[in-house]
This record gives sequence, C-alpha cells and structure tokens, in this order.
Amino acid sequence: MTRPVVNPDLLDSLDLADPVLHAENELSEVWRRLREERPHYWHPPKGDQPGFWVFTRHADAMTVYKAKEYFTTEGGNALATLLTGGDSASGSMLAVTDGEKHTQLRNVLNAAFSPRRLKTIRDAIRATIDDLILGAIEKGESDFVHDVSASVPLGAICGLMDVPEADRRHLLSLTSHAWSSDYADAPPQESWEAKSEILLYFADLAHTRRGSNDSDDVVSLLANCHVGDKPLSDADLMSNCYGLMIGGDETGRHAISGGMQALIEWPDQWQALKDGTVGLDTAANEVLRWTVPSLHGGRMATGDTTVNGQQVKKGDIVSVWISSANRDPEVFADPDRFVLDRKPNKHLTFAFGSHICLGHTLARIEVEEILDSLRTHVASAEQTGEESWIYSSILHGMSSLPVKLTPA
Repeated sequence: MTRPVVNPDLLDSLDLADPVLHAENELSEVWRRLREERPHYWHPPKGDQPGFWVFTRHADAMTVYKAKEYFTTEGGNALATLLTGGDSASGSMLAVTDGEKHTQLRNVLNAAFSPRRLKTIRDAIRATIDDLILGAIEKGESDFVHDVSASVPLGAICGLMDVPEADRRHLLSLTSHAWSSDYADAPPQESWEAKSEILLYFADLAHTRRGSNDSDDVVSLLANCHVGDKPLSDADLMSNCYGLMIGGDETGRHAISGGMQALIEWPDQWQALKDGTVGLDTAANEVLRWTVPSLHGGRMATGDTTVNGQQVKKGDIVSVWISSANRDPEVFADPDRFVLDRKPNKHLTFAFGSHICLGHTLARIEVEEILDSLRTHVASAEQTGEESWIYSSILHGMSSLPVKLTPA
C-alpha cells in the first residue's frame, strides 16, 4: 500500500508541476535531498513551461510568506496558474489579491467566522460526523473518503455559506474536479466546466440575497458589502465564493482521510487518542502537519531580493513546498514520526502571514470532531485495500481509502 519512492538522483529530470508525479510516487527522499543539499533549487524549464524556484526549508518558506513587499499572489498562488500566464481571478479573489483590497475583502469575510456561527457549525458538524461514522461501521467495509470525509467539510463550508441542503451533493461533485482529478488523463475541460458551474451557482445564489442585511452567512455578507465606496462586483462575489468553497472543502476532506490512514499506520497513536492522553487540539494540529492537504504555495517576485542568501529576480516564479517544510528536522523533532502530542507544531499547512488560509479555524474544528467521534465510536480500524491518490500538483489527498471500522 505504498507508492514507489523516487530516487533523488533523478531530481533534474523530474517535473514538480506534474500531477502524475505526485499522485503515483512518494517524494520524501527528493525533499530530503533538496533540504540538505539544494534548498534553493532552480527548476529547469520543461517544454513551454518556464523555470521556477523551489524552496523546501521551513525557514525559506517563512521568509517568502513574510516578505509581501517582494512577493505577490496576483500572478497566481500555485504553479498550475503561475506557469500558464496567471490566474484569471487575480485582483478579484482574496487568495490572489494583495494590498488594500485584500485587507478589505478579508475583513468582510472574517465577519462570517463569528464565535456564534462557528459554535452552530461545530454542533452541526459533530452530529453529521457521528452519523457518518456509525453508518461506516454498519456497512462493515466502507470507503472512508466517499462515506465519511467527503461529507464533513462540505457540510461545514456550506453551513458557513448557508447553501441549501438540496444543492450540497452537487457542489461536492464539482469541487472535487475543479483542482484535481481521480485519474491521470482527465481532460482539461472537465476542470474548467466544474469551475464555471461553481461560479454560476454562486452568482444565482447571491442574486437572491442582495438586500438581506440581517444575515451573516458568507454569500449574504459579500452580496451586500462595499469595498472602498463601491458594492462588490458580481465577478468579485463569484470568485470569492468559489475560493472559499474550494479551499474549505479540499483542505478538510484530505486532512480527515489522511488522518484516518495515519491512525491505522501508527497504532500507538491510535491508542493515545483512545486513552485520551492527548488533547484534541494538539492531535488535530499533528494531523494537519502530517497530511499536508496543500503541497505547495506559489508567488511571483515583484522586485529583486534575496531568500536567505539566494538572489531572486523580479518576475521570477517562486514555489515553497509545504510537503517538505512540514518535515524539516530543523523545526520538527523526529519529523517523519506521526506524534499526536507534538509541541510545538509550527506547521505551514495553512501558509502564513497575510495570506494564511481564511478557513483554518473551520478545518481545525472538522479534524478535532472527527478524532473525537472516532475515539468514541470506534474500537479499531484497518485498511482493507489499496488507497487511490488524487492527481494534482496543488492538493494532496486520497480519492479512495477502503477501511473496516470495528465498533467500540
């Protein structure tokens, strides 16, 4: 049930922007070689694809994330867009917008994460999770991705956006194909069609909520807010709903699936969870470090600068690899061990700085509640078949995880 480990001697022949490489291989030794010997690696051009910087150390990732005066997301925040001419949502969607507009949009969206609303969502999430776990137990053998983890973050982010129950399953099918695929040769139009349908869905939903100033769901807040002295445009509204939907669904879904597999592979940590000797917040933090739902973050240099001694020129594309930084031994003791009581745990799963993931609180809630439900309802778990990994150079997670959950 392990993918082949890539020989780091093959580094210069690899295309780190290739989804197939990440889905079908294990790159831990490549990251180790890069951290130790080539931490500032210039990835050579491949065909029509330009070259780009690869930073693999935690300290270098932090330097890039902090230096917003030299690095921007407005050309894209991942290689998939940075290497193909930029992001069409640049200057519109929070994740690929900088400056004053970014601050104003973030302030509007933060209002949706009020303690009252998060408490309501946590309660709803827990009820959903318990039903899903008990349903998986009753089936005997189940696919944890399809039967459990896919439905948890969907419910959370849809609760935040007040998406009608009847529409949620359809939105899940769209989000799962917008930035990744379950197979290697998925046609590009599949992704674009999914993205377009998500945008149009939220345009229609927002139309029904304009003028509803008494609601604090994300769609209502965006539909009735002003950025500067103007109402938010339809394009800005659609792109920000889309960004929240994708980010809110994908991070939690892959963290939950990967966390389940890790608990199976590390029985001592499963026992620590069952015994209650580790806090849920600390345990969830380790699941998020370990699973790395986002492989990398991307930036473009807006001026000549240096990253810990390495010169980076204006216009250079820069990638920081969270999958490597989260295993950096300079920051994490025994980084290749899954340790639920790890403290401190300064992982970069949600990035850092002004572009830290808006939904990080929601994702932590989801993982905490799944862990608590598992230790309450499940005595033991085993993986009963080969897992399948999604095809993406941005996201990291499984499309299938066959398991058998034994009731407590």
